[in-house]
Amino acid sequence: MAGRTTPRRVPRGYDSAPRRAPRGVRGGQYVADPPDGDVVVFVIGMRINRIRKVRSWWPTFVGMPQMLRELAKEDRGLLGVQSYWSGRTLLTIQYWRSAEELGAYARDASLSHAPAWAAFNRDAAGSGDVGIFHETYVVPTDRIESVYGNMPAYGLAAAVGSIGRGERSARGTAHQRLSTTEPDYVETPAGPGRSEG
Repeated sequence: MAGRTTPRRVPRGYDSAPRRAPRGVRGGQYVADPPDGDVVVFVIGMRINRIRKVRSWWPTFVGMPQMLRELAKEDRGLLGVQSYWSGRTLLTIQYWRSAEELGAYARDASLSHAPAWAAFNRDAAGSGDVGIFHETYVVPTDRIESVYGNMPAYGLAAAVGSIGRGERSARGTAHQRLSTTEPDYVETPAGPGRSEG
């Protein structure tokens, strides 16, 4: 029936946040809503070990933005990405649909990564002027617990979408399966078609 609302459980402290959050911020709490299966979390970065050795670290520094622009042009399995800079370290967290797609991109000699990797090994790896790292996690979606409070679309939720925390679904109640803290909930109206992301 049009206009009918069904209650939704929200953490008590966030009850008024949807009405009070600033523009661009999703008030209240929400959780990532990945599709069933696995999500690949790929953490990759570099550390500038010798700041004055710009010729050693510059190609690595400019390589990642170039790869991300390339990945944005065509669907190769990258779901979302966020980059961070701290001191001498540049870090990028990427969310991929599958490890196979991540590996296929990394090995494709017609794309940016494989030639950049070969050039790094040839020109910079032996100097120690720049460090690189990556970590890959293949995570079953039923083992993911995420919470975002009063945040714009962010992290995994920005990559795959989200639902309100406390909704009666596997994603909204991950804290129960993983034995993490459940907040003090209150019932609040939620209408059909309400935007959750």
